Amino acid sequence: MNLAAFFVTLALIIPAELPDKTLIATLVLSTRYRPVVVWLGVSAAFAVQTTIAVAAGTVLTLLPETPVLVVTATLFSIGSILMFRGAGHPDPGDTETEEEDAVDAVVDRGHGRAFTVSFLVLFAAEWGDLSQLTTASLSARYHAPVAVWLGAWLALSLVAGLAALAGRWLVARVRFGVVRRISGSLLALLAAATFAEALGIW
Repeated sequence: MNLAAFFVTLALIIPAELPDKTLIATLVLSTRYRPVVVWLGVSAAFAVQTTIAVAAGTVLTLLPETPVLVVTATLFSIGSILMFRGAGHPDPGDTETEEEDAVDAVVDRGHGRAFTVSFLVLFAAEWGDLSQLTTASLSARYHAPVAVWLGAWLALSLVAGLAALAGRWLVARVRFGVVRRISGSLLALLAAATFAEALGIW
């Protein structure tokens, strides 16, 4: 394996992904679902996207950008609506332990849904993203698809793991309804920004 390609990819993707919308989306999802399930769904989406990027190389830049952005913004909007709908319900209890138990009870019945939602949201959000285009470019440059794939996927999964842990930490310390309102607001902002990008405003 080309270690140079692996470490260069790892070093480039991590800082590119830290301020990215995919990190925020992962954090938001982990406040609603069990973090490990969110991480698995997100990592699976990253695996598919990374495979496509490595295989297609620079051809990815030819994909129609506007429809992809509209789909991504729509998914963010749906997530925001779901968060706000749940935020109006009373908290499961007055203590942090009772709140966490209520969250666990909900997500235990919906692991498949949590995985699917996490996969679809991040799969759509990652299209044409900086990290995907960087992966495609590195694959074309180094001619080392395995090394570039491993470096990119590991970098994306590490950042997603940090975001999932941060989401769980937030749920443990802030009232459940407040977390959902914050999450809904973040998703709404992401939806608005993505729609603006699709319309060429931003």
